Amino acid sequence: MRIQDFEGAIFDLDGTLLDSMGVWHQIDVDFLAKRGIEVPDDYQKAITPLGALEAARYTIRRFHLENDTPEGLVREWLDMAQEAYSSHLPLKPYALNFVKYLKEAGLQIAVATSSDDALVRPCLERTGLMRLLDDYCTGNDVKRGKGFPDIYLKAAAAIGTDPGKTMVFEDIAEGLKGANAGGFYTVGVYEKANYRMHPEMMEIADEFIFSFRELLPDDRMAD
Repeated sequence: MRIQDFEGAIFDLDGTLLDSMGVWHQIDVDFLAKRGIEVPDDYQKAITPLGALEAARYTIRRFHLENDTPEGLVREWLDMAQEAYSSHLPLKPYALNFVKYLKEAGLQIAVATSSDDALVRPCLERTGLMRLLDDYCTGNDVKRGKGFPDIYLKAAAAIGTDPGKTMVFEDIAEGLKGANAGGFYTVGVYEKANYRMHPEMMEIADEFIFSFRELLPDDRMAD
């Protein structure tokens, strides 16, 4: 990767820039336990690429939750996550340094996340990412999930960059597949919660990193 070859960069939020996957795992555990259900091994992988409403519909279908509505589930999940996003979830190591580095190099920067705007905006503002972004998109802005290119194409259009000259950073295989389908340069990002996906991610991404430190010059390690 040569930064000067690109016009822009689009980042996933959860698990890529933000160390938040542990919170979502616990929400899955607590939410399903209230309904007498244990979390299946494949549940988080199934819902991670989806927008909130689509994930809620999937959950209702899979677990036959006839007494729940998609809107009600989304509200319950948001209420459970709100405090963590607004007050203490940290960025992953060197994530802020790398976004600053790209911004100062003249790239247009966007976030493309499946999370709801009610969580995303307070988190971006608290962590200092918002002032570095040219735009951001959420799962509410597109109809299809991250297995499709829609959200990445929307983000690229918002920041005015050509997909072929735009990097997409993702921590899930479905996100990389969707970005590949849109013609983007894809970078898989290590996330311990998604370790089972890593062999697939290494195959389908243009590049795979274990830390943003790998992409930073030595003089950009400190904030």
